[in-house]
Parts: sequence; C-alpha cells; structure tokens
Amino acid sequence: MDLQHKITIVTGAASGIGRACAGALAAAGAQVIVADIDAANGTAVAEAIREQGGLAEFMPVDMTDTAAIEAFAAEVQTKHGPVDVLVNAAGWGRTAPFVEGSAEFWNKLVALNLVGPMALAKALLPAMMQRGGGKIVNIASDAGRVGSLGETVYSAAKGGLIAFTKSLARETARYGINVNCVCPGPTDTPLMAAVPDKVKDALIKAIPFRRLGKPEEVADTVAFFAGDRSSYITGQVLSVSGGLTMAG
Repeated sequence: MDLQHKITIVTGAASGIGRACAGALAAAGAQVIVADIDAANGTAVAEAIREQGGLAEFMPVDMTDTAAIEAFAAEVQTKHGPVDVLVNAAGWGRTAPFVEGSAEFWNKLVALNLVGPMALAKALLPAMMQRGGGKIVNIASDAGRVGSLGETVYSAAKGGLIAFTKSLARETARYGINVNCVCPGPTDTPLMAAVPDKVKDALIKAIPFRRLGKPEEVADTVAFFAGDRSSYITGQVLSVSGGLTMAG
C-alpha cells in the first residue's frame, strides 16, 4: 500500500488506536499530522515515527472545541496544502448507568465522538472538493451498531458518526471523495485497561476469537480505507471485532 507523501491527519493519535493508525499510515509513506490534546504523548508518537524513518509532526487540537478545530484545520492547510486523508480516531467513553449521567457528561461525549469529527471534516472538505479527491475514515464503535450496556450516550454518539459517514459519502461521491467507517470491538487500549477484569473476561468469552483486538488490527483496516485499493468503496461500515458483532 502506497500513501507516499499523502498529507494525513490522525486525531487521537497520542495513544491507543489513533497511535497505531498514525504508525501504520506513516509506514505506508504518508506524511502524518499527529493530532491530539495530549502534547507530551503526541510529541513522543511523532518522534517515534520519525526515528523509524517516517514523516510525522505533532499539532495540538481540542476535538471538543469547534473554534480550536477550525484553527487547527486552517493551520494544517496553510502549512501543507489540501489534506489527502483524514482519520477521525479521537474518542472517549466511560461505563456508567444512563440515569446517573449528567448533561455535562453527555455533552462531552457527543462533542468528542460526533460533533468534533463533523467539524473537522467540514473544515477540510472544501479543499478536497476543489481538488476532486480525498479520503475520510471515521472510527466509530460496534457500540454504535448494536448498543452497549452502560454506554448509552457513547453508543448514541457513535451511531450518529456511522450515520454521518453514510450521508456524507452520498454528498461527496460526486467530488471523488471516499468516506468510510471502521467500528472496533473490544480492543486492548489504555481505555480498555481501565475496565474491570471481570468485565474484560466476560467480553473475551463472548468473542469468537477469544481475545481482545489489537490496535494494529484496527489500523490495518483504516490503512485499507485510506489507500487506493478502496477507491470504489464509500459509505461502508466495517467491524473489527473478532466476530463479536456480526451486524447486518
């Protein structure tokens, strides 16, 4: 897979799935913008990619702040020109009963998991449309396809991201832009490390492959959607869940 010098933004790239995506895309030749609110880890990820011979730089962005997102997009495009690939990997959730949630908590979940990706796509799309091409890969979750106990609002936000993917794909196909969505199942990330062992054990027993996913396995799917081999694929949602969710 060749993404030689393609200008690529990966949000949430300081850790977990975003970090794996940044590494995989850089290994394929992309010039990666490591975007995250975590400056220390984001800088370290970019440095690690460069040490391995890849092209990467860290640029900070708060994906819950629309003004910050717009300023970030403007800075990237001023410095590098139109973006070739956007990977919306930033996301966050916390397991808790729905009735115990607050409006502030809900707003944070929706802002980070849905509104932020929409705002960044909107800021980058005009240049993609003018050029006549581009790739957008949204990372949602199987929680958005089938629901998840204790993650009701997170599931709603990710379900919204899935619907956004499909609708945006219809709107932008005439400009040669591909928009697809990857839905990880339970994956061995720092967020998963905070889940109680009893819950993780139950998840693993329910997964046909009997293990958690690896961030790199999700990144491989993202790299496919970012590359030329998916040129005739748009509006699709692909689960990477070890068979846990076989959604139609």
